[in-house]
Amino acid sequence: MTRIFRIQSVLLTAILAIFWFPTKLGAQSNEVDVVIHLRGVDESKISLLALNQARLFKPIIEVNGIRNGEKTTLRVPRQYLPGEFVLRFDYKENPGSTSYPSEKSCFIADQGWELFVQPQYCNNNDSTWFQEGEKENSAFMDFSSQSAEQLEKISLLQNLLLRYDDSGSNLFNECIREYEKRRKSYNQWINECIGRDETLFVSTLYLFHYIPPTRWEGSEQDRLSHLIDHYFDEMDFSNPMVIRTARMGQWMDNYVNLYGRMATSLSLRDSLFSLAGFRAIEKAKKGNPQVYGWMVDYFYRGYETNGINAGMKVLEPYLNDPDCLTNKRMEINRRLKGMETLVPGRPAPEISMKDSEGKTFLLSTFNPETPYTLLLFWSAGCSHCVEMVEKIYPWSMDPAVKDKITVVAISLDETEEELKALEKKKSGLTGWKHLHAPGGVNSKVAIDYFVLATPVMVVVDNHTARITGTPDTFEYLKALIR
Repeated sequence: MTRIFRIQSVLLTAILAIFWFPTKLGAQSNEVDVVIHLRGVDESKISLLALNQARLFKPIIEVNGIRNGEKTTLRVPRQYLPGEFVLRFDYKENPGSTSYPSEKSCFIADQGWELFVQPQYCNNNDSTWFQEGEKENSAFMDFSSQSAEQLEKISLLQNLLLRYDDSGSNLFNECIREYEKRRKSYNQWINECIGRDETLFVSTLYLFHYIPPTRWEGSEQDRLSHLIDHYFDEMDFSNPMVIRTARMGQWMDNYVNLYGRMATSLSLRDSLFSLAGFRAIEKAKKGNPQVYGWMVDYFYRGYETNGINAGMKVLEPYLNDPDCLTNKRMEINRRLKGMETLVPGRPAPEISMKDSEGKTFLLSTFNPETPYTLLLFWSAGCSHCVEMVEKIYPWSMDPAVKDKITVVAISLDETEEELKALEKKKSGLTGWKHLHAPGGVNSKVAIDYFVLATPVMVVVDNHTARITGTPDTFEYLKALIR
C-alpha cells in the first residue's frame, strides 16, 4: 500500500495553508456533458478519472478508439459534481505505434464544456484549449498564472530569511518587513479573486495559496511550532466543497509533514502523528459532518498504512458520534479489536486454507522444525509489500536465520493483474510456504487477523502456538528473531 502521510521537506508548501471562506455553491443536481475534440494523433482511448474515498483518481468513464478529428461526449454523473478530475489520454501518434499516456487536470461543476486537445501537449495552452466562455478551468488557469508571478518574488525573500545567519541585523529585519508587506498584499489579492469568482467551484481552491504569518525569529523548531499552532486559524470546516478536491489531501499532508520534521525516532513519530490527528479532528468536528468524517478517514488511512496503533486509539472516541460521517467506522472498529487480540502471549487464530499445491494447510498442525513462524500477509500488487519481501527473503534464507524461522506468505491479491504478478514473484521465493486468500482483505483469514492493509507480519511461537509479536518494520522483525 502507498504510504498515506507523504513526508515532504519544502517549507514553502508547508506554510501555504488553506483558509476557506463560506461559498455560495449549491448542491449539484444534474449530469453534465463534456465534449472532447481529438487532434494531432492517430487515435486515443480517453478516460475521465474522479477522486475516490481513498483520495485516489480512479476511472469513471472510458471511451476507446477515438480517432483524429473525431469528438466524443463524456456524461459525468451528478454524484461526482462539482469536483476535480483527471482526463487521461492513451494515444497512438501513428497506426501500429506504441500507446503513450498523458494526463490533464480539470474541473467540472454545473457548466458543460468542450476541450480541443492534442494529447502530446495537453497541458500547453497553445495546443489544447477550452471553448470560449468556459468558466471553471479558465478562471483557475488565470488565477494560477498570476499567483505564480507574485509567489516568485515572495519566495526570494523567504529563501533569504531562511538562510540569513544574523537575525539581529538591520537587513534581516528589513527583509521581514518587506516580506510581510508582500504577503499581506498577496493575500488581499486572493480575497479579491474569491469575491470575483465566488459562484465558481474553483474559488474554493484559491486559498491553498494563502500565506499565513511566519515567525522568522528563533530556531527552526520555533518556526515549526508556530506554523502548527496557527495552521487551522482561519479554516472553515463548514464548507463541504473542500473534500471534493485533491488539494485538501495535499494540504493535510503538509500539516502532518510539520510534525514529521520534528520526529527523531519512530516512537516520537507515532506520538507526534497521533497528536496531529487529535488536533485536526477536534477542529473539523466543529464543522460540516462530511468534512469531520473525511478527517477521521484521512487519519485512519495514515495510521493503518504506517502501523501507528496509538493513532488508532485517538480515533476511537469519534466512532459513536452521529455527526461524524466517517466511511471507515467498521474498519476502525476492526483494527481496534485486532489491537486487543493480536498481542504477544495470545493464541494465534487458526488458519485453514489451501496451499499452492492444493493441499489443506492448518496452522494448528503445521509443525516446522524452526522455533518461530512468520505469517506474512502481502500482495504482489503492493509496492510497499514487494519492498518488504525483498528485505525479508534474503534474510530468511541466511543459514543463521533459516534455522530459527519459517515464513508462511499469505497473498491477498485479487485482480487478474495482481495474480499474474504473484505467480511471477513466487517463483523467486522458493523455501517459503505460499498461501492465497481469495477475497483479499475480506477473506476469513484476513478478518481473523484483522488485516485491513498490507503488509502485515505476525510472529508465532511454534512451541506454544502463541503470538510472539506483530512487527511493523523489518528492523523490528530482526530484533524479535535473535
